[in-house]
Amino acid sequence: MILTEKKYTDFSWDFVGANTKQFTHCYHNYPAMMIPQIAERILTKYGTDSHLLFDPYCGTGTSLVEANLKGINAIGTDLNPLARLIAKTKTTKINLQVLDLYLKDFNDYIFSLMFNFNNKVSVVIPQINNIDFWFDKGVQEKLAIIKNFIDKIEDENVSNFFKIAFSETVRESSFTRNSEFKLFRMTAEQMQKFNPDVFGLMQSKLARNHKGLKSFLEQKQNATSQVYDFNTSNEVQYIENESVDIVVTSPPYGDSRTTVAYGQFSRLANEWLDVDNANQIDNNLMGGKRQKEVCNFDSLALKESLEKIVLADEKRAKEVSSFYYDYQKSIENVAKTIKKGGYACYVVGNRKVKGEVLPTDEITKDFFEHQGFSHIETIIRNIPNKRMPSKNSPTNVTGKKDETMNNEYIVIMQKE
Repeated sequence: MILTEKKYTDFSWDFVGANTKQFTHCYHNYPAMMIPQIAERILTKYGTDSHLLFDPYCGTGTSLVEANLKGINAIGTDLNPLARLIAKTKTTKINLQVLDLYLKDFNDYIFSLMFNFNNKVSVVIPQINNIDFWFDKGVQEKLAIIKNFIDKIEDENVSNFFKIAFSETVRESSFTRNSEFKLFRMTAEQMQKFNPDVFGLMQSKLARNHKGLKSFLEQKQNATSQVYDFNTSNEVQYIENESVDIVVTSPPYGDSRTTVAYGQFSRLANEWLDVDNANQIDNNLMGGKRQKEVCNFDSLALKESLEKIVLADEKRAKEVSSFYYDYQKSIENVAKTIKKGGYACYVVGNRKVKGEVLPTDEITKDFFEHQGFSHIETIIRNIPNKRMPSKNSPTNVTGKKDETMNNEYIVIMQKE
């Protein structure tokens, strides 16, 4: 890797020991989250006069929250219903007095169930694929009791607030190995010892999130966020061309099947939240639809990497090509929304496939330059905080692991 004046390492961007869970950032764990300090510093450096931020892969809304804290309106889109729910809730103003009444009702509801054993609540356990495989019978009943309460909340914003606490409770009370993103069940021995306090988990999530919401509302400026579900690889909806001042985003590292399985991570929660086809989400994300041939790209760096991967495994090369095909289309569409003089700030990782490092930072730069942008700088940072698997399987051979990326690249482009 060649470092230049425009591509350099800056350890101050590592944010070692920083509190990444301030404000509503505390709401929900999610794979490979961009830490808020990065979005905040980017906005401080490049978004001083910005009025509108766009995040085309907004995940749980880190950049949207930081934009709103600075008085910048924000638009985000994501294909995962759970991510959208979290992002929307993290940026929504809720009347704390109203919320407190619902929280009191919920605590009273749980208290009456726990200490009046004859007071049985009739609940229907939802139809979920392999529910007995993932949840103990007693846990299923308790989750259904919580869902029964949430389903009766008429205030949509309050309902969403409860739903994201419920989502984490679902995952943490399941037989899922919570250290994994993909769905792997605990061992039989672990399940024997596993006895989650379902109601306690839910109450602790609600209390934590209430504290984060209160601090967010105290700091939030007069700005709003909108969260959509359009796929930027196909089109950009609801945003006029050349209306965006700054894009701050962290796109996926690659297709979900071989990198971070966002859909698998979210599946159980999405099913409990009545999301249709929750097991198909990964197939709809970037690279989910396979191209029949290795594509041609506006990036010499990508072409060279693909040529080497083809020699090792043509099938994997086509899978990699499928991801970057969608990525290039997305950047073409996103570029149209940015004003002249506006910025595209992409936080990317350079993954390894078949022993070949894919230089996504250079690829991103190439794609944007082809759309009339100039390269301002690329900052290299270590990843001490980002929740990533420590190893992955770049060869897809069972048991054969490799170290995942230890650096991120913050690529800053400006529209000419």
